[in-house]
Amino acid sequence: MSDPTKKYHIEIILSSQNNAVYIKEILKRFGIAVKLLKRKKAYSLYIKDGEEISKLLAFMGASKAVLEFEQIRVVRDMRNNINRIVNCETANLNKTIGASVRQIEEIKLIQKKGKFELLSENLQEIAKLRLENPDISLEQLGEMLKNPISKSGVNNRLKTISQIAQDLRSRE
Repeated sequence: MSDPTKKYHIEIILSSQNNAVYIKEILKRFGIAVKLLKRKKAYSLYIKDGEEISKLLAFMGASKAVLEFEQIRVVRDMRNNINRIVNCETANLNKTIGASVRQIEEIKLIQKKGKFELLSENLQEIAKLRLENPDISLEQLGEMLKNPISKSGVNNRLKTISQIAQDLRSRE
């Protein structure tokens, strides 16, 4: 059995194919999924799934090993879940920051071209809020408006600003 803190893998090596198949069938009857692999001069029964390894250890009567293995599995699963959540949050934050930077560049372009005052009052209000608050979400921006609007409404206004900036770029 490999170190479960690194990977889940348990292997039983047998010299006889008949014995390997026989043991595999016994384990199958007890609900333990095991795979059979032919080696050069031997046969290997192996499991790479943590749940199945735990069932095999329990079937073998290795109660202490089951408890230790399950403790390691819980810690490992928690770490994996935390990493997954952190990675997701980081990706969302990077996406938000990237969009905010692009929106600010577009607003500054409109200002530089002297067209900011031609924007509607609603577009000017959202543009000023974005410039003042580069690190907040669309939902938060919407809540800060004189007349609060939804995230979707903020997104639509910022898309309009983006389109205006694109039109100004295309005229250069």
